Amino acid sequence: MSRNIRLVGIFVLVMFLALFGSSTYIQVFQAQSLAQDDRNTRTLLASYQVQRGPILVDGVPIAYSTPDGTEYMYQRVYANGPLYSAVTGYYSANQGATGIEQAMNAELSGKSDSQFFTSLQRLFTGETPAGAAVELTINPAAQQSAMDALGDQRGAVVAIDPKTGAILAMVSTPTYDPNTLAMHDDEQVIANYNALLENPSNPLFNRGIGGDLNPPGSVFKVIVAAAALEAGIATPDGALPNPNEWQLPGSSHVIYNPNHGAKCGDGDTTTLRMALEQSCNIPFAQLAVQLGDAKLREMAEAFGFNQAFNVPMSSTASVYPEEKLDNAQTALTGFGQFDVRTTPLQMALVSAAISNGGTMMQPNLVKQVLTPSLQVLASPKATEFGAPISDATATALQSMMQGSVDHGVATNAQINGVAVAGKTGTAENGDGEPYSLWFTGFAEVDGQEVAVAVVLEDGGGMGQSGTGNGLAATIGQQVIKAVLEV
Repeated sequence: MSRNIRLVGIFVLVMFLALFGSSTYIQVFQAQSLAQDDRNTRTLLASYQVQRGPILVDGVPIAYSTPDGTEYMYQRVYANGPLYSAVTGYYSANQGATGIEQAMNAELSGKSDSQFFTSLQRLFTGETPAGAAVELTINPAAQQSAMDALGDQRGAVVAIDPKTGAILAMVSTPTYDPNTLAMHDDEQVIANYNALLENPSNPLFNRGIGGDLNPPGSVFKVIVAAAALEAGIATPDGALPNPNEWQLPGSSHVIYNPNHGAKCGDGDTTTLRMALEQSCNIPFAQLAVQLGDAKLREMAEAFGFNQAFNVPMSSTASVYPEEKLDNAQTALTGFGQFDVRTTPLQMALVSAAISNGGTMMQPNLVKQVLTPSLQVLASPKATEFGAPISDATATALQSMMQGSVDHGVATNAQINGVAVAGKTGTAENGDGEPYSLWFTGFAEVDGQEVAVAVVLEDGGGMGQSGTGNGLAATIGQQVIKAVLEV
């Protein structure tokens, strides 16, 4: 009998220790993740008892909370929601949160560590609990210009200050109205959310930093040119072979320059400058093979490919294939095809680094975090991502990209009285599929700098008839003008 009692005692002790261990693990180690889980309705309802802080652009609220007289107490409101949806995202009672609403949730809800004493003070003074305000780096004129220029087209624009990494514009179209997901009618919110999910144009995608990534096409030639200059296998005006067609190594496939069968210039040789200005495929394919896929991958990754950026939303990593490529595949990456994929954020950062003398800054959307009484809680400092290229290489690329805009294939980016540098791209997506159209570039006026990248999907509505210069460069020009106020 005593033996059975001992066994029962041991079993109860083991069960008690298991219960104690699991509850300790949940309360200590899983508490934060459980509190932040979108399915935790208790935490969500509790969050609505606090007046969520506003999101500001140029001091003006673009998202704020107002009393609504329901159990939630506060209703989230988005002023000009479709214009800023790619930035703010949404904060929903049953669909979670995205964008800045998600990335800065701790600050907006008043739960960040830096707000402990502020929240404690409001508790003792009897003030209504409130979250911090998050002010963004967005330039409202640039944001509006990007939206107007994109219009009904499917695509995105990202503009960056090369000196600081501050994101000045981020627009993705088609857009949506976050107010339709922030209302407190659950059935209507779910219906609205499902309608957005079922929309074949995918308006919930933020194409500026993610979504279904596009091949960069010829804008990737800037990275190939950078690698060739850094490796010393080419100079801006040194001679390069200039055939009118070229068979890929180890393949029966033949590639051509954009004007089918045309040489890159008139002579038997061409130059890197001419190849970039006229966006010739063959010289860049040959340079890519000469460099090898390892060096191309190294340069692409130095600019940020194959890793995500936190802006503070996490971007989808742009892709340069990580597996070893054969020479034919490497040649195709030389003009941004094969399996290379990228975001406008990534290409804007490439242009920004070239504009900034070879130094690339970390991209950032948050200018400062403010208490409910508008005292500064945090002001993120500009930080370097790295220096993918030397100042000499950056200077050479600046000159060649200016030539592309002045008299090359990016002429629609020209602005009177402003030295604009740029590169266009018209990327293939498969037989019969519409092209992806690109522009990336930069300019400076009176110390104000801007780098921009534009992508248009579905050929800008023109299938395989649209071109990067014809459509994307014009959009880039409009955004540059808005930032520089010219």
